[in-house]
Amino acid sequence: QVQLVDTGGGLVQAGGSLRLSCAASRGTFSTYNAGWFRQGSGKEREFVAAIAWNGGHTGYADSVKGRFTISRDNAKNTIYLQMNTLKPEDTAVYYCAAGGSGSRSSDYAYWGQGTQVTVSS
Repeated sequence: QVQLVDTGGGLVQAGGSLRLSCAASRGTFSTYNAGWFRQGSGKEREFVAAIAWNGGHTGYADSVKGRFTISRDNAKNTIYLQMNTLKPEDTAVYYCAAGGSGSRSSDYAYWGQGTQVTVSS
């Protein structure tokens, strides 16, 4: 059983940057593919980015491509989401996930508790 903890959210102005982290507080997810999803108020959860277990392959939603970067450090049992050039429409609760692959949230077995990102205009 893997337990994930998301951190790094906050309030930032449009154009700013944040880095989210997701660490395994129990178990290890270094052998799992992982991803980030987000859910805005009144919206469905949507895919943001995914990364293969060894970091060898990444994928992004079109809305964040070129602005966000997913990475991982398996020695630290942590994945990251570097978010640059943030826009108000990026405002959402961000969740990391592991034990799945691709862009479907239903494919992932393990989830963090979420961290709020708010981008002011």
